[in-house]
Amino acid sequence: MKDHQTISGAVHQDRQHDSAIKHVTGRAEYTDDIAEPVGTLHAYLGVSTVAHARIKGIDLSAVRAAPGVVDVLTAEDVPGVNDISPTGKQDEPVFPTEKVEFHGQPLFAVIAETRDAARRAAELANVDYEVLPHALDPVEAQEAGYPMVTDPLKLERGDVEVGRKAAAHRIQARMSIGGQDHMYLEGHIAFALPGEDEDVIVNCSTQHPSEAQHMVAHVLGVPNNAVTVNVRRMGGGFGGKESQMNLFCAVAAIAAKKLNRPVKIRPDRDQDMTATGKRHDFVVDYDVAFDDEGRIQAVEGGFAARCGYSSDLSGPVTDRALFHADNAYFYPNVLLKSRPMKTNTVSNTAFRGFGGPQGVIVAERMIEEIAYALGKDPLDVRKANFYGEEGRDLTPYHQKVEDNILDRLVGELEESAEYRKRREEIIAFNKDSKIIKKGIALTPVKFGISFTATWYNQAGALIHVYNDGSIHLNHGGTEMGQGLNTKVAQVVADAFQVDFERIKITKTTTEKVPNTSATAASSGSDLNGMAALDAAEQIVARLTTFAAEKYGVPEAEVEFLPNRVRIGGEVVTFDALVKEAYMARVHLSAAGFYKTPKIHWDRAAGKGRPFFYYAYGAACSEVSVDTLTGEYRVERTDILHDVGRSLNPILDKGQVEGAFIQGMGWLTTEELWWDKEGRLRTHAPSTYKIPLASDRPRIFNTRLAEWSVNKERTIKRSKAVGEPPFMLGISVFEALSMAVASTADYKHCPRLDAPATPERVLMAIESLKGQG
Repeated sequence: MKDHQTISGAVHQDRQHDSAIKHVTGRAEYTDDIAEPVGTLHAYLGVSTVAHARIKGIDLSAVRAAPGVVDVLTAEDVPGVNDISPTGKQDEPVFPTEKVEFHGQPLFAVIAETRDAARRAAELANVDYEVLPHALDPVEAQEAGYPMVTDPLKLERGDVEVGRKAAAHRIQARMSIGGQDHMYLEGHIAFALPGEDEDVIVNCSTQHPSEAQHMVAHVLGVPNNAVTVNVRRMGGGFGGKESQMNLFCAVAAIAAKKLNRPVKIRPDRDQDMTATGKRHDFVVDYDVAFDDEGRIQAVEGGFAARCGYSSDLSGPVTDRALFHADNAYFYPNVLLKSRPMKTNTVSNTAFRGFGGPQGVIVAERMIEEIAYALGKDPLDVRKANFYGEEGRDLTPYHQKVEDNILDRLVGELEESAEYRKRREEIIAFNKDSKIIKKGIALTPVKFGISFTATWYNQAGALIHVYNDGSIHLNHGGTEMGQGLNTKVAQVVADAFQVDFERIKITKTTTEKVPNTSATAASSGSDLNGMAALDAAEQIVARLTTFAAEKYGVPEAEVEFLPNRVRIGGEVVTFDALVKEAYMARVHLSAAGFYKTPKIHWDRAAGKGRPFFYYAYGAACSEVSVDTLTGEYRVERTDILHDVGRSLNPILDKGQVEGAFIQGMGWLTTEELWWDKEGRLRTHAPSTYKIPLASDRPRIFNTRLAEWSVNKERTIKRSKAVGEPPFMLGISVFEALSMAVASTADYKHCPRLDAPATPERVLMAIESLKGQG
């Protein structure tokens, strides 16, 4: 017997993503790679050509007569409820019957023998509209008297009026923050196969299989148990596949059951971008009062969001924006209000950070305002306002910050990135350089981890140990490239003390683990890792009891070693023990479960503990700006990020780097633009610019805070990594602001709106020249 000293793929060790080679060689299979049975049909959406109108009539005769068309679905073909609202507000029809509420809204679906035939036929409808006035952004919507799509939230602590009176300075201003398209590599897709009776199987690209299951059952008018949803992997999600797949799954399933043939729907990139929601745009009015040292005394903020025509997830998104409007800073007196505004645009949705980034950037803008008003280094203002000891540790939602490591984290990065020295050098450079101006910024992030909807903080897992010692792992999380399956398999390998290669990671399916939560809110590893650990420990306990009884030793004398088990004075292989246990009729399967402890939230009161813990990070970025054109480049970025005791450091590092680049893109090149008619004009990679490889920082240093250990009992004391580092991209935005401010001797806050495209940077420079 080979004497293994350690297992491969142990927790806290670097481990290659389980599908990495498949990804880069093109062998990874996605929904569109599933072999199509004979008779498969293809669907495509027919959409509106106006932003707001009453539907007087739809003539589909030319569509039905087009070559290859088998059927056309409208609202009349929905056998159950014509609604796919994820919150049950009944405000998001599969197909509308009376009103069009945004340009590009799906009105019907063509079902044809080929995708091309369906796509061409979808253009042939004749719709009679009574055009109505429309409002496209939250300011327009408020002025037009539009309602909010959901109840607003108010967070309040202290007395802002008292705080203002005690403060020496006060600044009031407005900031516009742009949205962002998810731009996943794999677009939306759903492939439905009808079964007997009420059954239907839906293969799709979704972060939330149970939601897809429930929505399909809802529109078909059948119980959840009739619908099976399968997801092997996604080619990216970023929140765009948390609720937005409802439409595509519903259309495929309705058509499949109606025609009793398999049906696939895969929109092209343009329709994917126009028919599905984005990150919420915000217009924020902030009012900050502070003393001569730069310490904040009072903050008031009004957060108006472009939510689109329906509620979708806008309530929790705008709530989370308020939860993060403090970022890393203590506000003695604070009043924050959300305004989730209805607009005649596609219904906005979840996106990495889920409203948090929009809150954090406002906190950083206020710090920046204070620094320029007082002539201070923004980092000094940041440090002066950090959460601290008793009396300076309470958030606007009345949760105590008990695990604050920002002083150490920021201090380490400040030193390793040589921030002070480089800032002095940059100020000297800007004094002598007429055209190229530089900027540097070091920004922190504090991000709360947990779903704010408490019931989503649960997960299940299912583990089978077969009689040859091989292990089958299934859990409720979904793999979208982030490495969740790899991490959870490492947890299971560690629990059994067997090699990673022994574990078969299977597709996520509602047949095995019911009532799952979305793989979102950075909670995938936290929730599913703990559920899988629970299942593994149940089986380990049974094996331990069996071994102790069979060999006549106390259970304390049974020890799982790498790929073998010590039972008293004997050592047997894991395979041998499993075989013996099977022959003795020991149950070798277990369902695991986990629910996050300690969290509670009273939305009406604006008080509670919505987060189990906080994840922290900091980034220092340097930029160069051409003041003649507004063009810029990122010269260097240094990141130090907190993931607790990392389950897999190399995967976590990749997540940090990817999140930073995506956050940088949100604030620089990625601009969503609607024309006056309400048409989204940035609806393809030709017009919507995500960062390229050439846009990455010229020098890019990323480190994990290896000394950090989560104080809460999370899976192996790790911390979430998906969303928190996204906000590190704000360091680039703040560095651009410094470069712009240098053109007027740093006397004025440039008040850049996001995204800071070269055009906006140039306009800010020209504006400051006028002030100078």
